[in-house]
Amino acid sequence: MPSEECFVYITLPGQTEPVTAGKYQLDTDRQGRAVGQFVYGKSYLSRDDRVEFDPVELKLQVPSYRTTKLRGNFGALRDSSPDAWGRKLIEKRLGNLAPTEIEYLLNSPDDRAGALGFGLGVQPPAPVRHFNCTLDLGRLIEIADQIVAAEKDPEAPKPAGADAEQAELLLQAGTSMGGARPKATVEDEDGLWLAKFTHPDDRWNNPRVEHAMLTLARSCGLTCAESKLTKVGERDVILVKRFDRHKTDKGYRRCRMVSALTLIDAEDTADTPDKRDKWSYLLLADEIRRANTDNQARDLPELFRRICFNALISNTDDHPRNHAVIATDAEWSLSPAYDLTPNPMIALGRRDLAMAFGDWRRYANRTNLLSQCERFLIWKEEGARIVDEMTAAVGGGWYGAARQAGVTERDCELIRSAFVYEGFGYDLYDPRIKTDDAEELPTARIAK
Repeated sequence: MPSEECFVYITLPGQTEPVTAGKYQLDTDRQGRAVGQFVYGKSYLSRDDRVEFDPVELKLQVPSYRTTKLRGNFGALRDSSPDAWGRKLIEKRLGNLAPTEIEYLLNSPDDRAGALGFGLGVQPPAPVRHFNCTLDLGRLIEIADQIVAAEKDPEAPKPAGADAEQAELLLQAGTSMGGARPKATVEDEDGLWLAKFTHPDDRWNNPRVEHAMLTLARSCGLTCAESKLTKVGERDVILVKRFDRHKTDKGYRRCRMVSALTLIDAEDTADTPDKRDKWSYLLLADEIRRANTDNQARDLPELFRRICFNALISNTDDHPRNHAVIATDAEWSLSPAYDLTPNPMIALGRRDLAMAFGDWRRYANRTNLLSQCERFLIWKEEGARIVDEMTAAVGGGWYGAARQAGVTERDCELIRSAFVYEGFGYDLYDPRIKTDDAEELPTARIAK
């Protein structure tokens, strides 16, 4: 792979115009590994209003940074890269199934998450002010459906000609927030929203269920992204407010944003024990403590409540890319919660979250939640009160929240088993309690 490079821009706190901050270079070493290098520009480091890209890795300094992780990418830059859906669109547009990380960055739209931008010019281009309009959602849904269908069936109609032009204009190659579901950034008079569409394989109405979960989470005291539902023809779409953008008369102010994946220095997948060890709320709490000394008294208890909520709704998709920290000014803080989705399962005795949080690792259980609650600045008695109150609120409130969001009776029955499942209340200190993964458990405690 020949050497590639691009300039990295940033929109500084309180501003709407980007400035050049540094240069990112991608090479290949003798072992064939992608090697990334990043260096802050001297002119950027000389600014009085300079800020770091993230609180853990790309600190403000003169020497260059070097990495072989993430295909030669740095966490803060990878967080600004398109998600799985956006990458599919870029691959389709380029006719290349394996673009480099720099190609993904250069071909992604200006509505990416966070405050960074990328380009080939020393001077950043003018910020893009025109985003997709909510009135175009019907066309966006049609194109998204065609792309999904074409992936599954070679005989299915493929976007071409005017459709392909519309896909580039309206979908703008996706954003970096979330997973692989069809989505796009849209704009209305209130600002920017992430529009998430239904999928032909959905078992239930995902937009309405996700909106209900965000509403339920707010009723439990969690800080969540604003959301609303809209209907285009017979199709439902959830709009989730972009909390990293703030609309002003002069344009959009941007917040720096990095994922928990970057904070805990972990890999995208946790398919081996060594990678799984870093997928941990406890490590995330430690990094938040280091990154935001002024906000930790608020953020760490909030994180504990989110773990509890995820356990109570069986949100097993709570991986590190579904958590983030943002910085509106110089200080970092936990972002609003997003991507809260129930996962009804057959298992009644044990369900695991994606990340570890207690003595019993990932076990979505009351005893496990309380086993390490002090790490989140919560005493045991207070933690027990929080867990019990939230258990009552979720158990007694999920159905009403779902019906109020327009979830059908059929869909309510499909997701019912996700909420306050039996194993959540098990006393794990009771030696009669058995689990599916004994090697993860502290034997001495079970025998107590």
